[in-house]
Amino acid sequence: MELSKRLYAVAGLVTEGASVADIGTDHGYIPIYLAERQIAVKVIAMDVNGGPLERARMHIIGHGLKGKIETRLSDGLSALEPGEVDTMIAAGMGGGLIIRILEEGKEIVDTLKACVLQPQSEVWRVRKYLLDHHMDIIDEDMVEEDGKFYPVMRAVPAVRGESLKYAECEYIFGKRLLEKRHPVLERFLHRELEIREEIFRHLDHHVGSESALKRREEIRRDMMIISRALGYYCINSGT
Repeated sequence: MELSKRLYAVAGLVTEGASVADIGTDHGYIPIYLAERQIAVKVIAMDVNGGPLERARMHIIGHGLKGKIETRLSDGLSALEPGEVDTMIAAGMGGGLIIRILEEGKEIVDTLKACVLQPQSEVWRVRKYLLDHHMDIIDEDMVEEDGKFYPVMRAVPAVRGESLKYAECEYIFGKRLLEKRHPVLERFLHRELEIREEIFRHLDHHVGSESALKRREEIRRDMMIISRALGYYCINSGT
């Protein structure tokens, strides 16, 4: 099984020997990849909809993995028992939905060693939720595919007493990505800054309206936050 760049980045944050539940498995590509390469010792593919789950089941059979990957109809983590797995994956869904799954499945989440998450939106909200609920984001990756940028994170239970507060730009763009000066994030930051600079210039022609003034301030603030994030790339770089 060959994965897209996005799904490969997700699978790359699963540690060898993990037991995994893939929430919203869709076609079952990640479970198949993890089982074929013997990265995971146990995999459960889960989806809230019967159609995608049946597609996943057929793909699993087609790859000769019947009996090695279990499929379950499940709304989030509802069909999972505490202790069945030590890692959950939630990829390719909105940040709000990921937060709901974590919140409603808190009994299960509290027993996990790791959550591997790839939110498609509201990424900063997911990071904030994790830290507010005593999870530490220990690693992040980011890929660009078909002109879109996808951040992925691995969160584990935080060490008791450890500080879990981020700077604003770290919530928005990812503390671990900024610390490692991830090259894909740098491209994303430059693109976002250019977009906002163009909007800011356009608003100069409508500076008299109240809405334009308000929008200018919003854009100015966005540019300031992006510039702070880009500042991480200047540390010890000689620039």
